[in-house]
Amino acid sequence: MTAALSLGTYRVRAVSQAARTALAAGSPWVDTAPNYDRGRAHEELRPVLREYPTVRVATKTGFFTEEQGRTALAEGVLTREEAAGGHSLEQGFVDWQTERSLDALGRVDLVFVHNPEHHGHGLYRAALHRRVREAFTALEEFAQAGRIGGYGVATWSGLTSGAFSVPELLALARQAAGSAEHHLTGLQMPVSLIMDAPITQALNGGGPLVQAKDAGLITFGSAPLHGGELLDAMTPELVKLIRPGLSAAAAALLAAGSCPGLDVVLTSASTREHWDDAAKALAAPLTAQELRKVTDELASE
Repeated sequence: MTAALSLGTYRVRAVSQAARTALAAGSPWVDTAPNYDRGRAHEELRPVLREYPTVRVATKTGFFTEEQGRTALAEGVLTREEAAGGHSLEQGFVDWQTERSLDALGRVDLVFVHNPEHHGHGLYRAALHRRVREAFTALEEFAQAGRIGGYGVATWSGLTSGAFSVPELLALARQAAGSAEHHLTGLQMPVSLIMDAPITQALNGGGPLVQAKDAGLITFGSAPLHGGELLDAMTPELVKLIRPGLSAAAAALLAAGSCPGLDVVLTSASTREHWDDAAKALAAPLTAQELRKVTDELASE
């Protein structure tokens, strides 16, 4: 099965417009964060989410805007030094930010701990893991109270750099919950033809996506177009190898969305034409053999 095409709001300027387009087209998830759209993404999304009560909502905790940092400082949630850092996994801050996200969005199905490896620069792995466990502890309380559906980790490089692994995250969740009955339910990481290690690993039956899927986590692939940079590398020959007749964007999305073990692929397509173009391609996923031909071709270049 191919991954479900869903809306990611990173770098989307007209968030409410993009959300209405995606949700009208059937996007099952909206992925956002408190710091997206210069801190306005949540506010932009709330009225749209009211119109689509069944869409699932994922947001994040960790990064914050300068204005949000000043508010957290004024309310005694962060120290001046922490507020200047732009990112925090302190348990009190995670509590505070998640409360604000719930107030702003109205409901939240999944809260990702946002790029925890960013907080770990200069820290030993043990210290980083302790911070992640603190964030999990705060989110576990929200989940146990039924206020959020669950939590997860959205990472850019944490899994590829060795900052943490899926088994380690699961162990930290068990510690945070005090039992095996934890609410770690999601994993988000880049999956694209540029950052293709998760694809090649999954094709070989291993890697973080397979580990997460085996553990029952919902897996999200972010940046399938690598922030648009991948489009310049999508030669006519590469597009034809993936599937003749597709646009460069649809071919890149198809390759990412066909990755074994991936449940959701996030795109920032903001027009119905672009959304339908991608959805049509993803309706017929690549086989493992077809996808391996693509990754093998890229590896040989």
